[in-house]
Amino acid sequence: MIGHLSGRLLRRQPPFLLLEVGGVGYELEAPLPAFYDFPADNQRVSLFVHHLVREDAQLLFGFPEFAQRELFRSLLKVTGVGPRVALAILSSLSAARFAECIRNADAGALARVPGIGKKTAERILFDLRERADALPKMEEGEGEGADGARENTPLQDAVGALRALGYKPADALAAVRAVETRGGGREELIRNALQRLSK
Repeated sequence: MIGHLSGRLLRRQPPFLLLEVGGVGYELEAPLPAFYDFPADNQRVSLFVHHLVREDAQLLFGFPEFAQRELFRSLLKVTGVGPRVALAILSSLSAARFAECIRNADAGALARVPGIGKKTAERILFDLRERADALPKMEEGEGEGADGARENTPLQDAVGALRALGYKPADALAAVRAVETRGGGREELIRNALQRLSK
């Protein structure tokens, strides 16, 4: 099983990354923040990997931080939560913020994640509440704000808003990047990106 990869980032097209390791290209799915946090293409990156083997496919999921991979694995043990739902959670919440939601039984915060309804949020709380203290946490100051939530950039928030409206991650990211040179805050980015997508 593949647990870690280090190589040259060839291409990023959410939700996929293409990583060259020893002349072999590995295609991995990754949470959305990874597409902003990584350096430019053709630079070396390292990923913790979850290798999922199915009858019809072998899937790789890559995470910049060990805690993210462990949270992903914890979520896959929840009834009704598959890789896509787990990635959506990791794209919206940091590991520390997610653990806080579990400890506080904050179903509302989980239900606001795109693709997560009330029933799924309640199922996650029910299945993980006894393991809240064991959930992976970021190191102090690692990708977190003072309250434990991820500090999103305006670009990240704009992409997240477009995804919540139903746009595909790749389309949302491309639209926001195309208009970010105009400047402006989150609301203006979203408005300009929506205008571009509607053409």
